[in-house]
Amino acid sequence: QRFCDKNNIGLVVIGPEEPLAAGLADILAAPGRAIFGPTAMAARLEADKAWAKQLMRAASVPMADGRIFTDPAAAKMYIETREEPPVVKASGLAKGKGVIVPQTMAEALDAIDRIMVKKEFGEAGKSVVVEERLEGHEASVLALVDGRTIYVLEACQDHKRLGEGDTGPNTGGMGVYCPGGITDDATLTQVQAEVLVPTLDALRREGIDFRGVLYAGLMITPGGPKVLEFNTRFGDPECQALMARFDSDLLEVLLATATRKLEEIDIKWTPAASCCVVIAAQGYPEKPKKNVPITGIDAAAKVPGVQVFHAGTKVDATGTVLTAGGRVLNVVGTGETIAEARKRAYEAAEKIHFPGMVIRRDIAAKAPELAGRS
Repeated sequence: QRFCDKNNIGLVVIGPEEPLAAGLADILAAPGRAIFGPTAMAARLEADKAWAKQLMRAASVPMADGRIFTDPAAAKMYIETREEPPVVKASGLAKGKGVIVPQTMAEALDAIDRIMVKKEFGEAGKSVVVEERLEGHEASVLALVDGRTIYVLEACQDHKRLGEGDTGPNTGGMGVYCPGGITDDATLTQVQAEVLVPTLDALRREGIDFRGVLYAGLMITPGGPKVLEFNTRFGDPECQALMARFDSDLLEVLLATATRKLEEIDIKWTPAASCCVVIAAQGYPEKPKKNVPITGIDAAAKVPGVQVFHAGTKVDATGTVLTAGGRVLNVVGTGETIAEARKRAYEAAEKIHFPGMVIRRDIAAKAPELAGRS
């Protein structure tokens, strides 16, 4: 706050979830200073899945059927009454890794122990959400919200599981393509009318003003779109795929969102498609190996139509780039088609090397124009 006051900062953009949940937007708010990012109360949509579930239920937002538990024994008793193993989610912030999708009842019961007893996700696991496993395909819809106006951005198709063919543990995202997940305007309109508008109306009824990005993680089921989770920020890797195609003045858009002038903005997109491939460290998501030297980043960035975003990296005293987190790099290819964007992303990713690097080879492989090809 002192820094902002001293340097006359007029716009603050808050990216990560933890500062939002901690109320940084509330702390920095001041006359003449615009804040892009929701208040702590609004950030509860992401930071408290149990609270978000109750809010959605009251607003009749379509979502997976589920229950909230603070007692592990009660959660296990409920799971044992189910016919199929349910999804188990830590209610609090777990850096995108607090969702467990069990294949068996034994794994579901073990998930309760991992989250609530062993506390693998820390305080995020004080309560859990146990919900039905939805069938369909996932989609991510991000919208800019200025408290009154909603501007829906291009939909993305995320790939959450660690392994090819959507196997292995859930992660923060191993890759994404854009546009994707929702290819028809009717479904996107349905998402806005049945998910985004009622959720924001419910927040308003609680006296909560939302300014920033509302990210809806959805399952597109035979019965229509249903909410899996909300984020209250630009999520990775969707943000990278969107920004690679963003062809407007980002500062103007962020300022308009923070000052209730979103209706005056028109966003342009070019080129037509993007594909982001995440390169993760050995041991991700449980125990990623750090301080491993990385080579080939410069060569990858020279591939036409490619941008390489650093995520979990650092530079040592000799200038060598090292791994410093779970998801290390985001390699984004752009093109006139998903196929072209995907080809460029993988061509660039092949130039990057470090021991134990983890990469999914099937990002965007099931895009409608690529179905049946890899």
